[in-house]
Amino acid sequence: MPWKIRTSLCALAATAVVGCETLPAPPPDVLLVQEGERIFFEETFSGNGRTCGTCHRVEDNFGLSPAFIASLGPDDALFVSDTNPDLANNFENPRLIREFAMILENQDGFDDLANNFNMRGVPHTLALRTSIDSAAGPQTGWSGDGSPGDGSLRSFAVGAVIQHYPKTTNRVAGVDFRLPTDAELDALEAFQLSLGRQEELALPLPLKGIVATRGQEIFIDRTQGKCNACHFNAGANGDPDIFGPTAGNLNFNTGVEDLPDQPADLSGELVPPDDGLGSPGTGEFNTTVLVEAADTGPFFHNNSVETIEGAVAFYNGDAFNNSPAGALLVGATGSGINLDATQVVAVAAFLRVINSLENIRESAGLLDSAYPDYRLTEAQRTNLIRRAGFEIEDAHQVLTGAGLHPIAAAHLEEAQALVERAQGSSGQKAKRLVDDAAAELERARVRMVD
Repeated sequence: MPWKIRTSLCALAATAVVGCETLPAPPPDVLLVQEGERIFFEETFSGNGRTCGTCHRVEDNFGLSPAFIASLGPDDALFVSDTNPDLANNFENPRLIREFAMILENQDGFDDLANNFNMRGVPHTLALRTSIDSAAGPQTGWSGDGSPGDGSLRSFAVGAVIQHYPKTTNRVAGVDFRLPTDAELDALEAFQLSLGRQEELALPLPLKGIVATRGQEIFIDRTQGKCNACHFNAGANGDPDIFGPTAGNLNFNTGVEDLPDQPADLSGELVPPDDGLGSPGTGEFNTTVLVEAADTGPFFHNNSVETIEGAVAFYNGDAFNNSPAGALLVGATGSGINLDATQVVAVAAFLRVINSLENIRESAGLLDSAYPDYRLTEAQRTNLIRRAGFEIEDAHQVLTGAGLHPIAAAHLEEAQALVERAQGSSGQKAKRLVDDAAAELERARVRMVD
């Protein structure tokens, strides 16, 4: 369920609601999600000014891209190493943040800050409920060891505070930051699990686009794209028929680190090889969800590929086919992946369409929640409508970026215009605009899928 939908009116705006005391108390999980949302976006844990939302931006699909970073002012907390002399060295690389949205991570400890680090992109936090469980335990972060201890989302928050929130690189708890309480960790976990999809797709979908339909066939086919083996139903889990019913999210060495001409390496900045899971590492990284992929680039743990087409094409190349994961695939299916250019485009079209459909689903839910049976303040409604606007914009961009479903894209463009007008309106006028935008979303959806 999208963020904000699960919030309670009484908890959000008790003073603004007539007769609020007559409404039933919200379920405990709703209150917990609401508190987790507040902590996610507002709590600095007595550190350097950063919050979870500093890197996981609601406007940027709860991730972080170079294009969004370019819109930020110099005083944004993301750039704290520019303004805090105690963080000027060995905390971030300002150039790699701004050009490639890469954040410094000390995955293997803080003993040698000048040399022992990784530069990684920011993974989005959507559809976590469907993507982090595995037979080996939770898989968080890019390499499945994104949190200290048990690898859980609760531990992930602890690791994030220690890594990204300190006032100095001494990282002394109680001095450079405070650690989250158990109650705060529970709330953060509940909020993050509430974001995005709460269940998997069931492929194949009855798609209408010719190219995307062909892409779906290639995606599923165990003799062609073979994508569904590791990204079952375009998610992050292994195909239970191949890896077993409890496999869940898996780690693989796919050879991404062996790609030539990686953008960060071309910069001349120090970017040590990233050995992935463990210390020393195995070179393995965990599988990511694909439903949300097309609008959450750049791709892979090192932001090495900019477009979804390039990400699909990676699995055609030597880096993957010569990797341990490539060898595993050959052993399981008898051959590697060898798609022609039109097939790469078709698979990418499929991923773009299912991403757009997810954006439509989420934006429709946000618009619907803006006018429930009880009253919200105008500010709260506007925020929900604004959030829907981000999703509609993404839905439009992932289609037009590849010339897909032009009529659906036109409906999305009209929906976006209506949402923008609704943000500047109030009362029944705003509600009519929201209803009209929802109708445009449905017209777009039925153009893409039965």
